Amino acid sequence: MGRRNAAQACALMSALSIAACGGSSNPPATMPEEPYDAEASRAASRSAPLVPGDAIRVTVVQEPDLTGDFPVDQNGVVVFPLLGERVVTGMSADSLERTLVKAYREYLESPAINVTVLRRVSILGEVRQPGLYPVDLTMSLNEALAIAGGVSPNGNMKDIRLIRGDEVLYRDMSTGVALTATPLESGDQIVVGQRSWLSRNMALVTTVLTIATSLTIALVIR
Repeated sequence: MGRRNAAQACALMSALSIAACGGSSNPPATMPEEPYDAEASRAASRSAPLVPGDAIRVTVVQEPDLTGDFPVDQNGVVVFPLLGERVVTGMSADSLERTLVKAYREYLESPAINVTVLRRVSILGEVRQPGLYPVDLTMSLNEALAIAGGVSPNGNMKDIRLIRGDEVLYRDMSTGVALTATPLESGDQIVVGQRSWLSRNMALVTTVLTIATSLTIALVIR
């Protein structure tokens, strides 16, 4: 009887050990990891065309009343201070910058203007402050997650998905990837998954393994 109990305890301890070490495996990443290149990311973001649902961050030097974030409505229209409605769909940050400089010359002597294209995306799942955020395309995925307060303690850094509607575009995205390397659009979701039950309860598993080990030794000695 003692040997049978010892064998059962050993089997339990072995099973727990395998589960604790292995855990649940994620499917292989569908997006290759690329080193973040700030210059390349900035160049790509400057050429990204505006579409409905985006936002534009306009900075007019020494003109705070003309500076701000402006949404692109479903008709591709933005309402700018002094200028009123302008259709911007299909324009890049560079082309819109030139257009605004020309338009604001009617009101300013030498306008200095910077335009940044923003995608409005939902950052959800295991982040500290889930919600809808305007995301600068020059950012890395890690910087975008920081806007939502960063990944929570229960977050799985190996389970970050880019979702559009009901379709998962990318799974297991690297946090170092540049957003310009993804097909990110306004309305998309970046979702951080949860770590496995084992990894979240490792202290409990360790306690059970310790008890199982002690029980095994006691039964063998007996």
